[in-house]
Amino acid sequence: MAVSDHLLRDLAPIPSRAWKEIDDEARARLTPLLAARRVVDYSDGGGWGADSLSLGRTDDLPSPPDGVPGDQVRLRRRRVAPLAEVRVPFTVDRSAIEDIERGDPAADLADLERAARLAAEVENRAVFHGWGAAGITGIADSSPYPAVGLGTEPTAYAGIVARAADTLRCRGIEGPYTLVIGPEGYTRIVETTEHGGFLLVDHLARITGGRVVWAPGVRGAVLLSERGGDFVLRVGQDLSVGYVDHDADTVRLYLEETFTFRVLEPDAAVALSAAG
Repeated sequence: MAVSDHLLRDLAPIPSRAWKEIDDEARARLTPLLAARRVVDYSDGGGWGADSLSLGRTDDLPSPPDGVPGDQVRLRRRRVAPLAEVRVPFTVDRSAIEDIERGDPAADLADLERAARLAAEVENRAVFHGWGAAGITGIADSSPYPAVGLGTEPTAYAGIVARAADTLRCRGIEGPYTLVIGPEGYTRIVETTEHGGFLLVDHLARITGGRVVWAPGVRGAVLLSERGGDFVLRVGQDLSVGYVDHDADTVRLYLEETFTFRVLEPDAAVALSAAG
Protein backbone atom coordinates (compact mmCIF):
# COMPACT_ATOMS: atom_id res chain seq x y z
CA MET A 1 0.00 0.00 0.00
CA ALA A 2 1.15 3.54 -0.72
CA VAL A 3 2.19 5.57 2.33
CA SER A 4 1.94 9.33 2.81
CA ASP A 5 2.74 11.54 5.82
CA HIS A 6 -0.82 12.85 6.02
CA LEU A 7 -1.98 9.33 6.92
CA LEU A 8 -0.49 9.81 10.43
CA ARG A 9 0.52 6.16 10.67
CA ASP A 10 3.41 6.96 13.01
CA LEU A 11 0.90 8.01 15.67
CA ALA A 12 -0.94 4.69 15.67
CA PRO A 13 -0.23 2.09 18.39
CA ILE A 14 0.52 -0.47 15.68
CA PRO A 15 3.95 -2.15 15.43
CA SER A 16 5.58 -2.60 12.02
CA ARG A 17 4.67 -6.28 11.78
CA ALA A 18 0.99 -5.53 12.35
CA TRP A 19 1.08 -2.62 9.86
CA LYS A 20 2.49 -4.99 7.24
CA GLU A 21 -0.27 -7.50 7.93
CA ILE A 22 -2.96 -4.81 7.67
CA ASP A 23 -1.49 -3.46 4.43
CA ASP A 24 -1.12 -6.95 2.95
CA GLU A 25 -4.69 -7.85 3.90
CA ALA A 26 -6.02 -4.63 2.39
CA ARG A 27 -4.15 -5.28 -0.85
CA ALA A 28 -5.34 -8.88 -1.01
CA ARG A 29 -8.96 -7.83 -0.46
CA LEU A 30 -8.89 -4.89 -2.88
CA THR A 31 -7.13 -6.48 -5.84
CA PRO A 32 -10.00 -8.74 -7.03
CA LEU A 33 -12.65 -6.11 -6.23
CA LEU A 34 -11.19 -3.21 -8.25
CA ALA A 35 -12.68 -4.35 -11.56
CA ALA A 36 -12.59 -0.98 -13.31
CA ARG A 37 -8.79 -0.82 -13.12
CA ARG A 38 -8.53 -4.05 -15.09
CA VAL A 39 -10.52 -2.87 -18.12
CA VAL A 40 -9.83 0.88 -18.55
CA ASP A 41 -6.63 2.86 -18.99
CA TYR A 42 -5.30 3.33 -15.47
CA SER A 43 -2.66 5.78 -14.34
CA ASP A 44 -1.49 6.97 -10.96
CA GLY A 45 0.93 9.57 -9.75
CA GLY A 46 1.19 12.75 -7.77
CA GLY A 47 0.04 11.20 -4.50
CA TRP A 48 -2.02 13.14 -2.00
CA GLY A 49 -0.82 16.45 -3.42
CA ALA A 50 -2.31 15.85 -6.87
CA ASP A 51 -5.48 17.90 -7.32
CA SER A 52 -6.73 17.41 -10.87
CA LEU A 53 -6.52 15.78 -14.28
CA SER A 54 -5.83 18.05 -17.24
CA LEU A 55 -8.55 17.77 -19.89
CA GLY A 56 -6.33 19.30 -22.57
CA ARG A 57 -8.92 21.99 -23.32
CA THR A 58 -9.47 25.63 -22.51
CA ASP A 59 -12.26 28.17 -22.01
CA ASP A 60 -11.94 31.72 -23.31
CA LEU A 61 -11.81 34.38 -20.62
CA PRO A 62 -13.98 37.42 -21.33
CA SER A 63 -11.64 40.12 -20.09
CA PRO A 64 -8.03 40.72 -18.95
CA PRO A 65 -6.92 42.10 -15.59
CA ASP A 66 -7.81 45.73 -14.98
CA GLY A 67 -5.59 48.12 -16.93
CA VAL A 68 -4.63 45.67 -19.70
CA PRO A 69 -6.05 46.41 -23.18
CA GLY A 70 -8.26 43.46 -24.05
CA ASP A 71 -7.88 43.81 -27.82
CA GLN A 72 -4.16 43.03 -27.62
CA VAL A 73 -4.21 39.75 -25.73
CA ARG A 74 -5.87 36.36 -25.98
CA LEU A 75 -6.97 34.90 -22.67
CA ARG A 76 -7.81 31.32 -21.80
CA ARG A 77 -8.34 29.21 -18.72
CA ARG A 78 -7.34 25.56 -18.80
CA ARG A 79 -9.98 22.95 -18.04
CA VAL A 80 -9.27 20.33 -15.39
CA ALA A 81 -11.22 17.57 -13.68
CA PRO A 82 -10.68 17.77 -9.90
CA LEU A 83 -9.86 14.56 -8.09
CA ALA A 84 -12.47 13.29 -5.64
CA GLU A 85 -11.44 12.09 -2.17
CA VAL A 86 -12.88 8.83 -0.83
CA ARG A 87 -12.37 7.76 2.78
CA VAL A 88 -13.90 4.61 4.30
CA PRO A 89 -13.42 4.19 8.08
CA PHE A 90 -12.86 0.82 9.72
CA THR A 91 -11.66 -0.48 13.06
CA VAL A 92 -9.14 -3.03 14.30
CA ASP A 93 -9.29 -4.46 17.80
CA ARG A 94 -6.08 -3.99 19.74
CA SER A 95 -6.35 -7.64 20.70
CA ALA A 96 -6.10 -8.53 16.99
CA ILE A 97 -2.95 -6.41 16.73
CA GLU A 98 -1.48 -8.31 19.66
CA ASP A 99 -2.45 -11.60 17.98
CA ILE A 100 -0.57 -10.56 14.84
CA GLU A 101 2.50 -9.72 16.89
CA ARG A 102 2.35 -13.19 18.45
CA GLY A 103 2.32 -14.71 14.96
CA ASP A 104 -1.39 -15.43 14.46
CA PRO A 105 -1.87 -15.90 10.68
CA ALA A 106 -5.65 -15.50 10.94
CA ALA A 107 -6.15 -12.42 13.13
CA ASP A 108 -9.60 -10.83 12.95
CA LEU A 109 -9.57 -8.06 10.32
CA ALA A 110 -13.20 -8.45 9.29
CA ASP A 111 -13.99 -4.74 9.34
CA LEU A 112 -11.15 -4.11 6.92
CA GLU A 113 -12.80 -6.58 4.53
CA ARG A 114 -16.04 -4.55 4.71
CA ALA A 115 -14.19 -1.28 4.10
CA ALA A 116 -12.28 -2.71 1.13
CA ARG A 117 -15.47 -3.85 -0.54
CA LEU A 118 -17.14 -0.48 -0.01
CA ALA A 119 -14.14 1.47 -1.31
CA ALA A 120 -13.98 -0.72 -4.42
CA GLU A 121 -17.70 -0.30 -5.06
CA VAL A 122 -17.35 3.48 -4.92
CA GLU A 123 -14.63 3.39 -7.60
CA ASN A 124 -16.41 0.82 -9.77
CA ARG A 125 -19.74 2.63 -9.63
CA ALA A 126 -18.13 5.97 -10.47
CA VAL A 127 -16.41 4.48 -13.52
CA PHE A 128 -19.37 2.54 -14.88
CA HIS A 129 -22.37 4.57 -13.66
CA GLY A 130 -20.93 8.00 -12.89
CA TRP A 131 -20.77 10.20 -9.81
CA GLY A 132 -22.52 13.47 -10.47
CA ALA A 133 -21.41 15.22 -7.29
CA ALA A 134 -17.77 14.57 -8.25
CA GLY A 135 -18.25 15.66 -11.87
CA ILE A 136 -17.76 12.11 -13.20
CA THR A 137 -19.81 10.69 -16.07
CA GLY A 138 -19.76 6.90 -16.19
CA ILE A 139 -19.27 4.56 -19.12
CA ALA A 140 -22.88 3.29 -19.14
CA ASP A 141 -24.36 6.78 -18.90
CA SER A 142 -22.19 8.15 -21.71
CA SER A 143 -22.89 5.34 -24.18
CA PRO A 144 -24.91 6.65 -27.15
CA TYR A 145 -26.66 3.34 -27.83
CA PRO A 146 -30.08 2.42 -26.41
CA ALA A 147 -29.62 0.33 -23.28
CA VAL A 148 -30.18 -3.36 -23.95
CA GLY A 149 -32.09 -5.42 -21.39
CA LEU A 150 -29.92 -8.27 -20.15
CA GLY A 151 -32.55 -9.93 -17.97
CA THR A 152 -32.13 -12.89 -15.65
CA GLU A 153 -32.23 -15.78 -18.14
CA PRO A 154 -28.60 -16.70 -18.82
CA THR A 155 -29.44 -18.84 -21.86
CA ALA A 156 -30.24 -15.59 -23.69
CA TYR A 157 -26.97 -13.87 -22.75
CA ALA A 158 -24.93 -15.17 -25.69
CA GLY A 159 -27.29 -13.65 -28.26
CA ILE A 160 -27.58 -10.36 -26.39
CA VAL A 161 -23.81 -10.00 -26.00
CA ALA A 162 -23.20 -10.99 -29.65
CA ARG A 163 -25.57 -8.26 -30.85
CA ALA A 164 -23.92 -5.71 -28.56
CA ALA A 165 -20.50 -6.68 -29.95
CA ASP A 166 -21.85 -6.28 -33.50
CA THR A 167 -23.07 -2.81 -32.55
CA LEU A 168 -19.54 -1.82 -31.60
CA ARG A 169 -18.01 -3.36 -34.72
CA CYS A 170 -20.49 -1.52 -36.95
CA ARG A 171 -19.34 1.77 -35.40
CA GLY A 172 -15.72 0.96 -36.19
CA ILE A 173 -14.82 0.13 -32.59
CA GLU A 174 -12.25 -2.65 -32.56
CA GLY A 175 -11.98 -5.33 -29.91
CA PRO A 176 -11.24 -7.28 -27.94
CA TYR A 177 -14.46 -6.65 -26.06
CA THR A 178 -14.95 -7.43 -22.40
CA LEU A 179 -18.20 -8.03 -20.55
CA VAL A 180 -18.12 -6.35 -17.13
CA ILE A 181 -21.01 -7.65 -15.05
CA GLY A 182 -22.34 -7.35 -11.51
CA PRO A 183 -22.08 -10.26 -9.04
CA GLU A 184 -25.59 -11.66 -9.57
CA GLY A 185 -25.26 -11.82 -13.34
CA TYR A 186 -21.74 -13.23 -13.08
CA THR A 187 -22.97 -16.04 -10.85
CA ARG A 188 -25.65 -16.93 -13.39
CA ILE A 189 -23.04 -17.07 -16.14
CA VAL A 190 -20.52 -19.29 -14.37
CA GLU A 191 -23.26 -21.67 -13.20
CA THR A 192 -24.75 -22.12 -16.68
CA THR A 193 -23.88 -24.92 -19.09
CA GLU A 194 -25.25 -24.66 -22.62
CA HIS A 195 -26.47 -27.46 -24.87
CA GLY A 196 -23.58 -29.74 -25.65
CA GLY A 197 -21.97 -29.21 -22.28
CA PHE A 198 -20.17 -25.95 -23.12
CA LEU A 199 -19.77 -23.44 -20.32
CA LEU A 200 -21.55 -20.16 -20.99
CA VAL A 201 -18.58 -18.17 -19.68
CA ASP A 202 -16.34 -19.76 -22.32
CA HIS A 203 -18.89 -19.09 -25.06
CA LEU A 204 -19.10 -15.41 -24.09
CA ALA A 205 -15.31 -15.12 -24.14
CA ARG A 206 -15.24 -16.53 -27.69
CA ILE A 207 -17.96 -14.12 -28.81
CA THR A 208 -16.19 -11.06 -27.43
CA GLY A 209 -12.57 -12.10 -27.94
CA GLY A 210 -12.02 -10.82 -24.41
CA ARG A 211 -13.06 -11.62 -20.88
CA VAL A 212 -16.02 -11.80 -18.52
CA VAL A 213 -15.15 -9.67 -15.48
CA TRP A 214 -16.86 -9.87 -12.08
CA ALA A 215 -17.46 -6.32 -10.88
CA PRO A 216 -19.05 -5.49 -7.51
CA GLY A 217 -21.00 -2.25 -7.68
CA VAL A 218 -21.97 -2.62 -11.34
CA ARG A 219 -25.69 -2.63 -12.13
CA GLY A 220 -26.47 -5.00 -14.98
CA ALA A 221 -23.45 -5.16 -17.27
CA VAL A 222 -21.36 -3.18 -19.73
CA LEU A 223 -19.74 -4.50 -22.90
CA LEU A 224 -16.71 -2.35 -23.73
CA SER A 225 -13.72 -2.34 -26.00
CA GLU A 226 -10.31 -2.93 -24.47
CA ARG A 227 -8.43 -1.57 -27.50
CA GLY A 228 -7.22 1.28 -25.25
CA GLY A 229 -7.50 5.04 -25.38
CA ASP A 230 -11.25 5.21 -24.72
CA PHE A 231 -11.55 5.42 -20.92
CA VAL A 232 -9.11 6.94 -18.42
CA LEU A 233 -9.05 6.36 -14.65
CA ARG A 234 -6.60 8.73 -12.95
CA VAL A 235 -5.64 8.04 -9.34
CA GLY A 236 -3.65 10.53 -7.25
CA GLN A 237 -3.41 8.96 -3.81
CA ASP A 238 -3.83 5.23 -4.34
CA LEU A 239 -5.85 3.28 -1.80
CA SER A 240 -3.94 3.50 1.47
CA VAL A 241 -4.53 2.87 5.17
CA GLY A 242 -4.48 5.88 7.50
CA TYR A 243 -4.92 6.43 11.23
CA VAL A 244 -7.65 8.38 13.07
CA ASP A 245 -7.37 7.64 16.80
CA HIS A 246 -7.60 4.86 19.35
CA ASP A 247 -8.75 3.93 22.83
CA ALA A 248 -7.88 1.05 25.14
CA ASP A 249 -9.70 -1.51 23.00
CA THR A 250 -9.94 -0.26 19.42
CA VAL A 251 -7.82 1.46 16.76
CA ARG A 252 -9.78 3.51 14.23
CA LEU A 253 -8.29 3.51 10.75
CA TYR A 254 -9.49 4.26 7.23
CA LEU A 255 -8.96 3.40 3.58
CA GLU A 256 -8.45 6.44 1.39
CA GLU A 257 -7.89 7.31 -2.27
CA THR A 258 -8.28 10.23 -4.67
CA PHE A 259 -9.35 9.72 -8.28
CA THR A 260 -11.30 10.95 -11.25
CA PHE A 261 -12.47 9.30 -14.46
CA ARG A 262 -12.96 10.44 -18.03
CA VAL A 263 -14.74 8.93 -21.03
CA LEU A 264 -12.84 9.82 -24.21
CA GLU A 265 -14.88 7.72 -26.66
CA PRO A 266 -18.51 7.12 -25.64
CA ASP A 267 -19.06 4.88 -28.69
CA ALA A 268 -16.74 2.24 -27.23
CA ALA A 269 -19.27 0.68 -24.83
CA VAL A 270 -22.82 -0.69 -24.76
CA ALA A 271 -24.81 -0.65 -21.52
CA LEU A 272 -26.76 -3.81 -20.68
CA SER A 273 -29.40 -3.03 -18.07
CA ALA A 274 -30.38 -5.55 -15.43
CA ALA A 275 -34.02 -5.50 -16.58
CA GLY A 276 -35.04 -7.88 -19.35
